Amino acid sequence: MTSAQSSNSNVPENDFILLEDSEDADNHNSAATATRLSLQFQLDESYLGQRIDQVAAIVWSDFSRERLKQWMKDGHLLVNGNVVKPKYKCEGNENLTLDVELEAQTTAQPEDIPLNIVYEDDDIMVINKPVGMVVHPGAGNPSGTLVNALLYHYPKSAELARAGLVHRIDKDTSGLLVVAKNLEAQFSLSKQLAKKSVYRIYDLICYGRIIAGGTIDEPIKRHPVDRIKMAILPGGRDAVTHYNVKERFQHFTRVQAQLETGRTHQIRVHFSYINFPLVGDPVYVSRVKVPSGASELLASTLRGFKRQALHAFKLGLVHPKTGEDMMFEAPWPEDFVNLLEVLRTENKAY
Repeated sequence: MTSAQSSNSNVPENDFILLEDSEDADNHNSAATATRLSLQFQLDESYLGQRIDQVAAIVWSDFSRERLKQWMKDGHLLVNGNVVKPKYKCEGNENLTLDVELEAQTTAQPEDIPLNIVYEDDDIMVINKPVGMVVHPGAGNPSGTLVNALLYHYPKSAELARAGLVHRIDKDTSGLLVVAKNLEAQFSLSKQLAKKSVYRIYDLICYGRIIAGGTIDEPIKRHPVDRIKMAILPGGRDAVTHYNVKERFQHFTRVQAQLETGRTHQIRVHFSYINFPLVGDPVYVSRVKVPSGASELLASTLRGFKRQALHAFKLGLVHPKTGEDMMFEAPWPEDFVNLLEVLRTENKAY
């Protein structure tokens, strides 16, 4: 398998897995670079009676409501060509125009960090993120992140919310991410995620023998006591994971999981919930589980695998400008390959 593959073939609609909802995000006309932004949006009756600042925050969800309100006051965001107050009530047929020069959206600093770029054009980048790289700067990780690397590789990403990122994967999960290089692409990709038309397949290795594929449909929210963890709890956000068994061993299973939603730790939480936790998961597995009678090689390999055995293997999307169906694949990282090789020799099924 090559490190990445892009396909022009049509991806069946029912194979797509989308993530969040940003209604009509592709109903924009823009003739601007990432620096000078000029957008239009035609409202319909579904917005009747809503405050214009609330509507603007729905239409252009990558900007905060407060920022959009300020642009209204400054005359950068017009309704039918006129300045209006944020409390203006929509009639449902207005034309919104946003004409503004963007400023830096992040205080993160660019860093010359190598990126494994699977695909890049004027609108998007697809990146194969390595194990151990944090996506966003945060407490304890102010530098060395994917955002720092993006700011160096493409300085204009500083003008975009989250440097153009529209989704993320955990620090110790490897694999594919798509990044927008301009606001129009970011709107389009956000809409695809919201409408569950982004196709995302993960490879994982879990403890236990899973007999057949299935679907896990359980809500996820922050754990009430351990704030590092997520948990299956009433009142959580809808979370759906489809999965298929790819390879069985005596005490382990290799699975492919397809995300219908994109919640924090979704695959890790769902598989722990059905009692097939991921090998190496430092958060949802209390200790390394070594099967009785395991060889020294298998035992040492399991103890030495100190991150969740999870890889974002396949990513499908519609190109935000050309409308082309695109599919990308990233090979398993070396530690994942080594773990599988050991399981195939030391824990093979009877």
